[in-house]
Order: sequence, then structure tokens, then C-alpha cells
Amino acid sequence: MTTHDAPRSMLWFARDLPNLCSLAGLACAVVAIYFAILGLFEAAMVGLVWAVVFDWVDGRIARGMPHRTAEQREFGAHLDSLIDVVSFGVAPAVLLLSVGGFSPWFLPGAMVCLAAGTIRLGYFNTFGLIEGSTYRGLALDNNVLILVAVFAFQPALGDTAFATLLYATIIVLAMLNVSPLRTPKLTGRWFIVLIAYALAASAFYGWRILLHA
Repeated sequence: MTTHDAPRSMLWFARDLPNLCSLAGLACAVVAIYFAILGLFEAAMVGLVWAVVFDWVDGRIARGMPHRTAEQREFGAHLDSLIDVVSFGVAPAVLLLSVGGFSPWFLPGAMVCLAAGTIRLGYFNTFGLIEGSTYRGLALDNNVLILVAVFAFQPALGDTAFATLLYATIIVLAMLNVSPLRTPKLTGRWFIVLIAYALAASAFYGWRILLHA
């Protein structure tokens, strides 16, 4: 291979704007995992919901950049998928373990959550969308949006009851992720709905954080 034909450096690809958005989403997910381990679940919810926002933003930016090379698009697709494993697989699994006090009884649920997520992403990376507009199985970012809503009920339930609810919710979501259920790819005005949801969730959980301060 000649010097002229050598591929660009890894960091050259990483600084592509859509990929920077993907990495910002990863940062949000890591922050969420950090706070989940500490048991500060309100802060974890804020991190998680913005991880979803950045996951949507990177695709919108990429579609608005028609002059990106094929290599940039392929790198971005792989990067996005790997980050999804962390944001929508590892982070919910850590949340479940933390809510369960890291009891070994919660390990199977965490494994099911992460396994379903990786299977779903592997399937999607292989076969893509149905007719370019429909997912097979529930998309993983929906898991996080549902979990953010479920955590709103945490103060009203005891620790055991909420842990049971969360466990059941994650198992049901995992089953839906790998099911033949068809769900539409949400685009257009749904992005505005997502931003409104993220702002509302951030305000709600921010208010709860201030109450506990």
C-alpha cells in the first residue's frame, strides 16, 4: 500500500462532526453509569436521556452532510453501534444492578438486558431497516426513554417494590427488543418531541436533585 493509499488516522475519523455527537452521547452514558453506581439515580436519568438525544442528533447531522466519504459513513455507523451497546445495554444493566444493591439475584436480569441489546444491534447491523422505514424489534433507545419514565415512580414505591418493577420492566423490554414486533423509525417532528421530553425529564429530575441537596 502506498502512502497515498494509506487510510486516515483513527482520530481524523473521530473528529467528524456526527462522530463527535456520537462521542458526546457516550460521555452522557458514562456519566449516567457513574451516577448509577453511586446510587444517584436522578442524575443518572438526566445523563441517559441526553445520550438518546445525541444518538438522534448524530444521524440528523450525518444525513445533512452529503459530501461525507463512504469511509466516513461506514466508520460512523460502526462507532454509533458500539456506543449504543454502552448507552442502551451496559447503562440499563448497571442501573438494574445498582437498584438491586448489586445482589447476585440481579445478575441474570443484567445479562438478559445486555444480551438482548447486543443481539438486536447485531441483527440490525446485518439486515437494517425493513423497507427503509421500520425496525424489527423495539429499538434500544426506546428502552431508555421508558426507563426514564419508570424512575419517576421510585419515590412512591419502597425499595423492594421498585426493584421488582424495574427488573420486570427490563425483562419485558429485552423480550420486545428481540421480538418480531415491527416499530416505525421515528423521524421528523418526533425529534422535537424527544427534545421536549429530554428537557422535561431534566427539569423534573433536576428538581428532585435540588430537593435532596
